[in-house]
Amino acid sequence: MDNIYIYMLIALAFLAVADLVVGVSNDAVNFLNSAIGSKAISFKTIMIVASLGVALGALSSSGMMEVARKGIFNPGEFMFDEIMIIFTAVMITDILLLDFFNTLGLPTSTTVSIVFELLGASVCIAILKISADDSQSLLHLGEYINNSKALEIILGILLSVVIAFSIGAIIQFFARLLLSFNFQNKPSWYGAIFSGIAVSSILYFILVKGVKNATFMPDTLKDLVSSSPFQVIGVSFLLFTVISYLIIKFTKNNIYTIIIIIGTFALAVAFAGNDLVNFIGVPIAAFNSYEAWSASGVLPSNYAMVALNQPVGTKPILLLIAGLIMVLTLWFSSKAKAVVKTSVDLSRQDNVKERFEPNFLSRSIVRLSMTASEKFNSLLTPGSKRFIDKQFAKPVQALKTKSEDMPAFDLVRAAVNLMVASILISLATSMKLPLSTTYVTFMVAMGTSLADRAWGSESAVYRVAGVLNVIGGWFFTALSAFVAAAIMAIVLYYGRVYALTGLLILAIVLLIKNYLSHKKQSREQKEADSLERSESSSTQGVIIESAKNISNVVKRGNKIYSSAINGLATQDLKALKKNKKNITKLSNEIDDLRDNIFYFIKNLEEPSLAASNFYINILSFLQDMAQSLDYISSVSYKHIHNNHKKLKFTQIKELQEIDAVMETLFGDIKSAFASNSFTEIGTILAEKKSIINLVTEKIQKQVERTRSEESSPKNTTLYFSMLLETKDLLNATMNLLEEYHSAHDEKVAPARLPGSADPSLEEE
Repeated sequence: MDNIYIYMLIALAFLAVADLVVGVSNDAVNFLNSAIGSKAISFKTIMIVASLGVALGALSSSGMMEVARKGIFNPGEFMFDEIMIIFTAVMITDILLLDFFNTLGLPTSTTVSIVFELLGASVCIAILKISADDSQSLLHLGEYINNSKALEIILGILLSVVIAFSIGAIIQFFARLLLSFNFQNKPSWYGAIFSGIAVSSILYFILVKGVKNATFMPDTLKDLVSSSPFQVIGVSFLLFTVISYLIIKFTKNNIYTIIIIIGTFALAVAFAGNDLVNFIGVPIAAFNSYEAWSASGVLPSNYAMVALNQPVGTKPILLLIAGLIMVLTLWFSSKAKAVVKTSVDLSRQDNVKERFEPNFLSRSIVRLSMTASEKFNSLLTPGSKRFIDKQFAKPVQALKTKSEDMPAFDLVRAAVNLMVASILISLATSMKLPLSTTYVTFMVAMGTSLADRAWGSESAVYRVAGVLNVIGGWFFTALSAFVAAAIMAIVLYYGRVYALTGLLILAIVLLIKNYLSHKKQSREQKEADSLERSESSSTQGVIIESAKNISNVVKRGNKIYSSAINGLATQDLKALKKNKKNITKLSNEIDDLRDNIFYFIKNLEEPSLAASNFYINILSFLQDMAQSLDYISSVSYKHIHNNHKKLKFTQIKELQEIDAVMETLFGDIKSAFASNSFTEIGTILAEKKSIINLVTEKIQKQVERTRSEESSPKNTTLYFSMLLETKDLLNATMNLLEEYHSAHDEKVAPARLPGSADPSLEEE
């Protein structure tokens, strides 16, 4: 009988390691988003600073998570075998839930997930115990569960979301009023005062939240921090203000960069020191339970777990191993980067390819906010409005360029993010209020971005929709954690060792599947055929840069067109469905290029009319090609999906004949643009009439068949649709070639042999 519990402990150890990996992938956003978004320091330096913070935080961790032992349920009311079921159900649920959110790239709270999983599993087991005891009813559930603690946590979540957002917005507004976007040109004492406030608050945060329970921290310092917080903050402010002034004045170092480094380190320390127990607290509590029961000699179903009421420290070696796993995950987890990207993009100062679609609620919130803003502005004097607008005016160069390498926001906002998050978390900790570091850091970042006017009229509905999606995900976390843990507990309660084996296999399969799926998506995002934005500032440069995009579109378009024809011929629904996804991805990339036209035109040299017209026309023709391919792919999929009659052999043969001609055409175009052999375009254009005539001939044949022998209206509609849209695709392609041929002839006078390189075009 002992073997099942040893088996459970081994499984919990494995789950603890896996939970550390998925937990760090999720919570890395807490301390990485400000440094990464501002690009204050290199990514390698950010990771080194964060790794040192995580390592220190892990070693200084308080170790045992009391909420896992007695915070949510009363352990004395449960027997050892029931406690082990609760702990195992919690860990399996936790790893699957966090990995699900990581795969979506959404930050969620590890604290909330573990709390509601404990609540769900313990409520489930308590109800099973009550139902088996005739002397008890559901009214006795309160004897098993710590209801007041659960309610306190829920209220803490709701308040933290509102308070963090509001305080972040207010502090950022006044910080920008003081420093403006030209903060680098302000007097030295401006930065010194700001640094004094920021660094002293961050230091206090480290002392209170990060290493308050560290064994190496002197008791006198602990007592001083606890008994005289305002004195500590006051002295720190004066000291760091003076030091910051001296640094700015004599070393010429950027004080805002130093603030960001310190803040990143502080939040990393706090994360590892406090959230580490979310991942290893439950397995260690299970191990302590096993130790207490195995020494008792009592049957597992008769041994009440009163021992969990006693605090037990965690062995330093376990903390060291856990810290090492966290650091390695931080460096190598692609999902951690995806979660950070969501937070950074939602707070980005410039426009970005919006990930979230607006909804009714986001539109309503934006409208109400605009109305409230107008009413507030009406109360201000004209002079006040001018001053505020001046302080919030962005540097001109920020509008002229746009690159993925540009910071998402400046150093002031990054420093405010870290400072406000540090203050709020340390304040709540000193007051013993439940708080999620994920909620606070994310909502502070959203509040500061709103105050910084990053959510303009062109992006507000998308950003608000994104925030609502993330917040909705948090509450979904709580509900799904409760329900899923309860289901896991029921399965384990009745299935025992067989259920445990099955659930572990399920967890492994799902983790591997999600990993492979995420890896595939990441690979697709980096694939060589992805379209690239034009960064050139001249017509000649645009010709060269656009050539690669055209080559890629033609290559992918050729594959999409052929896949549609082949899918129809073989009635392969799966291939046609995949084809629809490919054309959707291509269309989105072309739309992204069109969204970048504003920045492209801003970056052009004077005079820029020819280059801008050329680029706009090229994108228009590419979009026309994508629309034709999208229609061809959609009608093909719809026809097979609806189980309509297969096309006749002659129709399939004719479509394949056209496909062969199109494949040759697209191949020649791809070759010409890939090698920059633009003189070949004239030769390709000469084939336009013969290809159009071929399609027209097939249309005429189908008209004759329809009049004499065709009996299927659906087949006729599909065939005509394919041919007519092929004609539109050819026209769009040829129009693009004519535009390119014309622009190239104007820029390059001397003729070249086909396939030869043009040195004048290779230099930009």
